[in-house]
Amino acid sequence: MTIPSAPDWTDPRWQENALAWVADSLGRHGRRVTGPVVPRVRPWSLVWRVPTDAGDAWFKANNPGTRHEAALLAALARLAPGRVLEPIAVDPQRGWTLLPDGGPSLRETLAGSQDLTHWERLLPGYAALQATVAPHVDELLADGLPDHRPERLPGLFTALLDDTDALLLGTSAGLDAGTYERLRAYRAEFARLCRRLAEVGMPASIQHDDLHDGNVFVADDGYRFFDWGDASVAHPLGTLLVTLNSVGHVQKLAPGDPALLRLRDAYLEAWTDRYDRTVLREAAGLAMRVTTVSRALSWRRALDTADPARAEYAEAVPGWLGELFAPLPV
Repeated sequence: MTIPSAPDWTDPRWQENALAWVADSLGRHGRRVTGPVVPRVRPWSLVWRVPTDAGDAWFKANNPGTRHEAALLAALARLAPGRVLEPIAVDPQRGWTLLPDGGPSLRETLAGSQDLTHWERLLPGYAALQATVAPHVDELLADGLPDHRPERLPGLFTALLDDTDALLLGTSAGLDAGTYERLRAYRAEFARLCRRLAEVGMPASIQHDDLHDGNVFVADDGYRFFDWGDASVAHPLGTLLVTLNSVGHVQKLAPGDPALLRLRDAYLEAWTDRYDRTVLREAAGLAMRVTTVSRALSWRRALDTADPARAEYAEAVPGWLGELFAPLPV
């Protein structure tokens, strides 16, 4: 990959510039910083909780591999108001975003509950966001959003297989030789699946690619989707891979559990005014299968950094690629 080097988030000069931008952005909205920021650092982003005289604000700086998130948030706030938090300020060139506090997440709201009602309510809203954004994907691509549409995925899959360093090939945390050769032999079949998925005719749209209970805010007037650093322009139904896997993991549901089928169908219901249910279920299966490659690609982008902490997460790239042969959640 040819992503430029990430800034040094520990550099006092960088921090001074970022704090000045935060203070100026808040000032334009009649707010001021009232205390020291509280940082959280990952290889792919730096997040500050910023105390202000009107509640907390949240500053996020993305590394070059996820920098597109800033421009994407601004676009989504304009295209689908009420579905995401409206940014206080955005600097797409530097990958900086300043957001208001979103309230409790779905994970905090559920607090271990087995009730899936929230998911049944929010998934149609997320599908509505995707349908709204679909006519604007060229704009998102121009803003730097990765292109994972079905017609692009076979080439991306082949290129990823050639990146043996990212796949940790031959190491204990990476792909073993047998799985690697099986993946290479699967390229023609993978291309066939992508062609069939494209033939369904659903337009590409925004695909969050990491939609779990920690990435949804719960408010009195609905749900807000956040943390879009993994997102791409892709087949919309691919979102079900992470969502259903996550729900199944949290709720200890086996693949194919009726509860997971209900959630799939709740999401697909939003598309039934345009597509037959049988076709949608087939497309959902195809989309989830090929989205395992999308997940590996998003992790590779996020970890294309010199930060030594990347080693803690590096096995996610070969791990997700290996999921290409795993059972689907439904």
